[in-house]
Amino acid sequence: MLEQPLKFFVVFFVVVEPVSLVPLFTGLTAGATRHYKRRMALKAVSVSAVILLLFALGGAAFLELMGISLEAFRIFGGLLLFLLALEMVFARESGTRTSSSEAAESRRRADISVFPLAFPFIAGPGALATILLWFGPLHLAGQAALFGTLLAAAAAVLAIALVLMLLADPLMRVIGVTGANVAGRLLGVILGALAVQFVLDGLRQAFGVG
Repeated sequence: MLEQPLKFFVVFFVVVEPVSLVPLFTGLTAGATRHYKRRMALKAVSVSAVILLLFALGGAAFLELMGISLEAFRIFGGLLLFLLALEMVFARESGTRTSSSEAAESRRRADISVFPLAFPFIAGPGALATILLWFGPLHLAGQAALFGTLLAAAAAVLAIALVLMLLADPLMRVIGVTGANVAGRLLGVILGALAVQFVLDGLRQAFGVG
């Protein structure tokens, strides 16, 4: 009962990468008041929670409506997470999260909570793919307990992201940009291995092997 939620927590934590939000949040809120920073962090996490909950509840039905099998999405989701892992390992600007034009727009916005914090940095393509990969095969009526524990694990990751953003300034003084990059690279290696496993599982299920 605890193995699935624990594994999901690790995967979701690595995908959301709350540590990377620390330098990002510090840069986007430089010179702002404490009240503004708190409001942006709370709003970003709240909006992310709503987006992720909607995908958890209706993602599988949407895929079915579009005629997309879970196996196909598992393969694509694994590839998407693998690209994200490569960007984390090589410390490159994440094209899977935001483009250069979007980054420039975010620096001009007064409200950064929805864009770019909630989407695409917290509830980005990688996080949404992870939600669909884990919640898609579940049947809410028959697996309510597992569904609830997975939601609790996702909520725990969002809570960690919120705490890290609220403590961004003192954390940056302690770990610095280099520390955040080192943590990101280590998490990227783990995510890469998990992404490959998703692809292998999808191929195995699609071709009926094992």
